[in-house]
Amino acid sequence: MEHHQVAIYLVAMAAGALLGRLAPAAGPGLAPAINPVLGALLFVTFLQVPAADLVRSLRDGRFLAAALVVNFVVVPLVVAAMFTLLPADQALRVGVLLVLLCPCVDYVIVFSGLAGGSSRRLLAATPLLLIAQMLLLPGFLYLFMGPALADVVDLAPFVEAFAVLIVVPLALAWALQGWAARRPAGQRAADAATTAMVPLMAATLLTVVASQVPGLGDGLTAVAAVVPFYAAFLVVMAFAGKAVARLFRLPAPAGRAIVFTGATRNSLVVLPLALALPESLAAAAVVVVTQTLVEVLGMLAYVRLVPRLVPATPPSGDRPAP
Repeated sequence: MEHHQVAIYLVAMAAGALLGRLAPAAGPGLAPAINPVLGALLFVTFLQVPAADLVRSLRDGRFLAAALVVNFVVVPLVVAAMFTLLPADQALRVGVLLVLLCPCVDYVIVFSGLAGGSSRRLLAATPLLLIAQMLLLPGFLYLFMGPALADVVDLAPFVEAFAVLIVVPLALAWALQGWAARRPAGQRAADAATTAMVPLMAATLLTVVASQVPGLGDGLTAVAAVVPFYAAFLVVMAFAGKAVARLFRLPAPAGRAIVFTGATRNSLVVLPLALALPESLAAAAVVVVTQTLVEVLGMLAYVRLVPRLVPATPPSGDRPAP
């Protein structure tokens, strides 16, 4: 399955899109399943990151600084450059801002790991990234849209996502690691859980796509308008992330993780924010969902291309100075 994982993920997305189109009534029923399958996926991801490695990575000041710079300096500048080119529709602009200004803290760890990025460093950075986006998002909205929209942000979805998708899976993973270190049965359980990575990723993609595709029907115009911007964002952030990684002289695994954290966005967490907007801004939710679909396709490309963009052994002329 690992050898054919990209093909499996494409099939899962196609199946999700087909299910969403043929059985649109199933969409609302699948939406509550997103967090459980994503939590299970992250549990398996965290299980492969030893607790001791995570504690050590918290001392990696250069990586944490690079993650903050790429997400809260570079990304807002890229979004600002794109913002003037967006259609004037307020709901569309709010949706784009909500999703592009918030870095992902969940499946980015999985995709980065598939590309040889440092999962433990990204995992260590997640609390910092969540806190920073909670604090900065209202200010960013104020700068881009004015004071009338700065109060649309509710912290509750961020806190809930951190507890459900990060704290609980991480605690369970550490508990299983402790059991595996003491008992053969625990090691067998850990090994069995680890083999579920690819099926869980496929289940997550199928669930997200199938649950969100029905909502695109009434917003195809908005979808057509934002897709080029989301695709351009992925392209620009690949090279911007590489530049930041080189600026901080990070090794290849850490550099790849920086590329991924700069490119992936927190769409599954900000979707409840978009759904809570007034009726006049209802299209913002469709705009956020569209980013999810574009990004998942982009991540499948990233898994193949980022190792080439940030090679493990760069040419001698490109090696950073000691």
